[in-house]
Amino acid sequence: MSDLFEPATFRTALQDWLAENDLTPPEDHSLQGHMRQFARVQKALYEGGWSRYGWPEHAGGLGGPAMLRAIVGEEVVGRRLAEPGPYSMLEVLAPTMIDYAPKELAAEMVPKLLSGEEQWCQGFSEPGSGSDLASLTTRAVKDAEGDRYIINGQKVWTSFAQYSHRCILLTRTGDADTPNHQAITAFFVDVDTPGITVRPLQTMHDVDEFCEVYFDDVVVDSSRMLGKPGDGWQLAMDLLPYERSTCFWQRIAYLHSRFDALIEAVKRQGQVVDSDLGEVYLALHTLRCRSVATQHRLAEGHKLGPDTSIDKVLLANAEQLLYDTARNLLPGVIELEDSDWRTEFLYSRAATIYGGTAEVQRNIIARRLLDLGKE
Repeated sequence: MSDLFEPATFRTALQDWLAENDLTPPEDHSLQGHMRQFARVQKALYEGGWSRYGWPEHAGGLGGPAMLRAIVGEEVVGRRLAEPGPYSMLEVLAPTMIDYAPKELAAEMVPKLLSGEEQWCQGFSEPGSGSDLASLTTRAVKDAEGDRYIINGQKVWTSFAQYSHRCILLTRTGDADTPNHQAITAFFVDVDTPGITVRPLQTMHDVDEFCEVYFDDVVVDSSRMLGKPGDGWQLAMDLLPYERSTCFWQRIAYLHSRFDALIEAVKRQGQVVDSDLGEVYLALHTLRCRSVATQHRLAEGHKLGPDTSIDKVLLANAEQLLYDTARNLLPGVIELEDSDWRTEFLYSRAATIYGGTAEVQRNIIARRLLDLGKE
C-alpha cells in the first residue's frame, strides 16, 4: 500500500483503472447532466477507493498524502469525465468539515460527499458582501433554550445550491460591539430545512449555476456549528488555500485540455498554429509551474496565505487569454454557434471576479507581499 502512495505509481495505477472503467459522459451538456455525471464518477471512484486516498481515515478516507487527491482531480477533470465546477466543491468543503466539524459529524458526512451520494454548497457571499466578506449580515441568534440558532438573511452566487443537500454557511452572531471578523460563525445546514428558499440565477452564459438562497427563521441545532462562535472568519481564511491549490490544479488541467482542443480546431480549419497560441501556452505553463509550487508547499504543511493571490491572478489571466484567443482564431464560432466554446468564453469573463476580484488580489499582492502601502 505504501508504494501506491508514491505519486507516480499512484497516477499510473489510476490511469490503468480509468482505462478499464468507462466513465465517458453521456451526450447531456446541461447543468443537471453535469451534476448527474459528477455523482456517477464520484460513486465509481469511491467504490474503487480512488476518491478516498489523500483523506484521513477518521473521515472515511484511506490515508496517504494530499497530493494524491490532486492527481485524481487532474486525471478526472483533465479527461473531462467531470466538470471542474462541481469537482471544486469537493476540495473546498470536505477539508473544511474535517478541520472544523465535530469528529462524529465529519465521520458521518464527509463520506457522503466523497462518494457522490450528496452535493454541498458554500453560503458565503451576500448581495452587499462579496469581496468584503466581513460585512455579511445574515444573522444567527440563539433561541431561549440556548441549544438552537435561528437564522435570517440572504446569500447569493451560491454555486449548485439547487442540487445541494447541505450548506456550509457563514452568519453573524456577535453583538453590535463585536468587531466584524470576530462576529462571524459557521454552521453546517441541511438545505431542506424549513425556511430555506433556493432561487437559481440565469447568467449570461445561459447556465443557472448560481443561486440566491433565503433564510427565514431557519432553525439549526447548536451541534451543527463548525468550530466555536466567532470562528467563521478563520474558517473562511483556512478554506482559501484549498480553493487556490487543489481546486486550481483541477481547473488548470481542464484549461490545458481546452487548449489542446483549440489547437485541433485551428488545424481542422487549415490555419497555422501561430504566436497567439504560443502566448496562451506560456500563460498556462506559467500558471501550472506556480500551482506546482503551491501544491508542494501545501503538501509539506506550509501555511498558505496572501501568496495564493498570485495564483488567482495568473489563473484569471490565462483563462481569459485562452478564450479570447479561441474567439480570434475560430471566427464566428463563439458569436454564432451554440457550442462549448461560446458557453466557456462567456463564463471566462467572470474569471477576474469569482473567488476574489483581480483588483482585490492585486491590492493584496501590493500591500501584503510587496509592502507597497495603501497608495
